[in-house]
Amino acid sequence: MFTYEEVPEMAMTEGATAETATKWTLKGVGYEFCNCAPGCTCNFSGFPSSKDGSCKAFVGCVISEGKCGDVDLAGITCAAVIDWPKAIHEGGGKAVFIVPEKIQDDQMDALAKIFTGQLKGLPWEILGTTYSVAGVVKADLNVGPKSIDTSVRFPGVVEATGASFKNPVTGEPHQAAISLDDGFIWKRGECGVGSFKVDAGEIHLDFHDTNWILYDFDWSN
Repeated sequence: MFTYEEVPEMAMTEGATAETATKWTLKGVGYEFCNCAPGCTCNFSGFPSSKDGSCKAFVGCVISEGKCGDVDLAGITCAAVIDWPKAIHEGGGKAVFIVPEKIQDDQMDALAKIFTGQLKGLPWEILGTTYSVAGVVKADLNVGPKSIDTSVRFPGVVEATGASFKNPVTGEPHQAAISLDDGFIWKRGECGVGSFKVDAGEIHLDFHDTNWILYDFDWSN
């Protein structure tokens, strides 16, 4: 079972500033799928290579270490499903977040403030300005091993699978990576080909053989 809250539990509130924001940190592994061609041109030119110029993404986050003030966030697996009509920096997107079914109220509140940019800190103080929150799905995601060949699943909500590139001559795995010295979401991403189907609240995505990137994240304010 899973539950969906149409009322945005992660809606922004006024008043948070860089001086008063609670200190937070999140470390873990990111599973990023989007509708760009593999490699994602947004990492190079800032604009998507999708057929309609949109950016539609499913990003899973397996948090290995995390705190927000006194709230422990370690061990939480969550995700964002985001639908931007154009490039990310052009805004106008809507997001649905997926969190564990038994997430505690203080953990939910902490993640809400982080992912909407209220507490500052990259990447969310930038990303949080580009979308409105359409709702929250509570579902326990099943995430495969940290590997370019892996999956993220929950029946009825998300089915995402990633694989390595294949050598066109031999069919053997062909590994490639992107290094971003100034990257504010990740610094090094292992790239492959992915497919993902998501039905999360009012966002419905279904893409095949598009961009898939695996990375380590280390975010804080």
